[in-house]
Amino acid sequence: MDQARYFVCESCMTPVPSGHKFCGRCGAGVPDNVMHLESHFYSDMQDPAKARLILIRGEGMDGLSYHLKADQHIVGRQGQVEFPDDPFVSPRHANFFYRDDRLVVRDEGSVNGVYFRVRGTIDLAPGDQLLAGEQVFRLDPTPRASDGADPDGTFFYSSPKYPSAFRLNQVLEGGATGMTVCARGNSLVVGREDGDLNFPGDVFMSAKHCTVEEKEGRFTLTDFDTKNGTYVRIKAEKALTQGDYVFIGKRLLRVELNVN
Repeated sequence: MDQARYFVCESCMTPVPSGHKFCGRCGAGVPDNVMHLESHFYSDMQDPAKARLILIRGEGMDGLSYHLKADQHIVGRQGQVEFPDDPFVSPRHANFFYRDDRLVVRDEGSVNGVYFRVRGTIDLAPGDQLLAGEQVFRLDPTPRASDGADPDGTFFYSSPKYPSAFRLNQVLEGGATGMTVCARGNSLVVGREDGDLNFPGDVFMSAKHCTVEEKEGRFTLTDFDTKNGTYVRIKAEKALTQGDYVFIGKRLLRVELNVN
């Protein structure tokens, strides 16, 4: 008898043919888990509690897939998920980890930050940074007026001033400030050709891309269901859900969860 083909009785070490419920020698029962044993595909990728990061190559094409099967996963020029050729990625840029069965991303003090894709409308706060197309902006409130008269009664001559609730500052490489645009009233639309602030040469920006709005001291950001999306820099960490997109350096990653 080929003993490897059969269950071996734990009581008398006698092989029990497949399908038999009891040992023919001592009468001991075959365990239920052996009677109903099912074959599983040999791969830890099937772990339902784990997630994956999909590298987006552009035009809807998926690239490498990173299985997040450990407790923590450092993303950077070094770590579990490496992008050594991206100069905008810090050596230790971000960490993807699990907390209470949820996937969380944390900025590890990177230079350029971690950005997540906006869905619909979200709240903003002064100092927040957002990414639209290839442009990075910082939201700042309008500074307090300082145009009073000098001690001798002379006023500083300037261009006409318009009521404005906030301004967007373009952030250039190295952290320098580029264009500064004040909202005319309580909102400002960013786009390629149909906004208050236009970037006609930015092929990754939609004609009407996003809007920032202030109402009763509350700031909001709305993405106009654009092809490439609008992103906001996380302050510390953020819980992620199925289909979320995250920008790290120049790398765009999509979150895939094993959901039923």
